[in-house]
Formats: sequence, C-alpha cells, structure tokens
Amino acid sequence: MRVAIVTNSDFSGVINRFGQPCPHPPPERRTQENIVAALQQGGHETLVCEGDKRLLATLERFMPPGPQARPSGMVFNLAEGIQGETRETHVPAMLEMAGVPYTGSGPLGIGLTTDKVITKMLLRDKGVPTPNFRVMRRGTENAADLQFPVVVKPRYEDGSLGLQLVHEHSKLKQAVEVIARQYAQDALVEEYIEGREIALALLGNEEPEVFPPVEQDFGDREKRLMDWEAKYVAAAAVPKICPAQIGSSLATVLRDISVATFRACHCRDFARVDLRIDRSGQPFVLEMNSPSLGMHSSYVTAATTAGYSFSSLINRILNVAHTRCFGFGIP
Repeated sequence: MRVAIVTNSDFSGVINRFGQPCPHPPPERRTQENIVAALQQGGHETLVCEGDKRLLATLERFMPPGPQARPSGMVFNLAEGIQGETRETHVPAMLEMAGVPYTGSGPLGIGLTTDKVITKMLLRDKGVPTPNFRVMRRGTENAADLQFPVVVKPRYEDGSLGLQLVHEHSKLKQAVEVIARQYAQDALVEEYIEGREIALALLGNEEPEVFPPVEQDFGDREKRLMDWEAKYVAAAAVPKICPAQIGSSLATVLRDISVATFRACHCRDFARVDLRIDRSGQPFVLEMNSPSLGMHSSYVTAATTAGYSFSSLINRILNVAHTRCFGFGIP
C-alpha cells in the first residue's frame, strides 16, 4: 500500500506569516527515518511530505484515487502544524476534507486534547480524577481554593512548554503573565500532585490495548517534574521504569482511567495518558497526548515491554487505522 508520512520540518510552506507560530523545533529526523524504514519493512511504498499548503496536490500525485474515487493509500500523520490556533488539527482537517484516510485522532479529538482546560472538564464530567485548577490570564484571579504549590502552563501548548512550578501565591501573577506574554494565551493553573508520575500508552479503538505502565524515575532529584528539559535535553533526561511496580488493584484502576480518558476525549488509534499518583495511592490524570514515536519515548518503551518491535508497532498503528477507516485490516 502507498503510505505518505506527513510531517512539519521546515515551516515555510505558508501563504503568510500570521498567527501564533509553532514555538518548538521540528521533530527529530531520526524518528521520521525510523518510521519510514518500519513501513517499508512492512511492504509499503512510502513518501515523506510536508504538511503545508502543497500537501493535497502532493498526495493526489502519490496516491491518485482508485475506481469510484476510493482511496488508494493512507497518510501516517506526524504533522504538528505550522502556525495559528490548534495547529495540530490543521493537517487532519485537510485530509478529512479531501477524503484521505490517516492514522491517529481526528480534528475533534486533537482539538479537545490540545485544549488542556476542555480536557479536564471532559474528565470531570466522566468522573475521572484530575487536579483542581483555575484558568487565568492576569494572575490576579481568585485562587484561594487552590493548594500550593501549583503548576502553571500554557492552555494549548505541548511538550511541557512554559511549564512552571510556583510555591507561593505571591509568585503566581508573574508566572501567569509569562504565559500570556510568551504564548498569547491563557494559563492553566493546577494543584501540583506530589508523588509518582506514570504514563499509560493505548493502541486500538473499540477495545484499546493498554501497554504496561511507564514510570518517570525522578530518583532523588529536587525537581520532580517532566518539564521541557527533562523531556528533550539529554543531560536532564529522566530514566524510565517499565513496567512500573504497581499493585494489581491499582493497575486495574489506572487501566480503566486511561480507557475512560481515551474515550472521553474522542481519541483514535493510539494515545498516551499522563497521570500522577499521590502518596495515598490516588491517581490523577494530568493530560491526554498524541504521543511521540521516538525510540526512547514512553510510548515506544511501553510497546517494547508489551512485546512489540518498533517495526511491528508502526505497522500495527497503520493497520489499526486502516481497520477503523475501511472495516478490515490491510490485506
């Protein structure tokens, strides 16, 4: 089958420079190369292309429609967007309009999970525990019911961009103003949960497979947060423990919570839930993410522990998406 790997690597294919730009660098080229190699190993013809204004013309040449305008290929979506609001929804929305099937969540699921506040409201509506929070733009809003320390982060960004830990109420205004100034958006202010941080990876749709839990091993570090440096700076990287040492009853609770989060947020195909477990054993969902597929990411670490090779994982994701789109797996 023809598979186009769509990414954003140069951010140049736009008509105008307008709106909030993507604030982080392009994804690692090595991850893209590994995914291409895995798909080729699965017998697929591949093409890497940019998720920009030229995308649909490129896809129409690579995978022209078959009889009765049926799709002749799929997109493996790695695009994170270039600029503007809810950037990660842009490529899926283009593909929906053009009738091109693709992997991963659609514009609805991505839009809901990109907005951290809406995610938390959906979780509360379904009875899924999540830390208490407030939305702020000035930092002078009432936060009397929040227990400090609190975590302050942009409402819409990913990768822990702008994340700050604030210990005192007097420092909150400054932290919120930094978010508003640097990212031109509201700040999510939520209670910091002291305890273990766990990632749960899911694969599938009707009855998603939940991989073994991954724990971020902070050891004796004073700063016990997965901020930008902890995720992307090698010298500050936090080791992972997989499978995390968790009792069977708590493991069942985490599994149920992760599936409930996946469904509440209208996710598809594959996703990662990040949680904290406090000292009493109570779990709290922090975020729902479209996960990185880097070789050392939590998602790939969990899948490897579950018995997948990298190649079999990537081809399984493609097959899960094909089944969702067409009702059967890849022939």
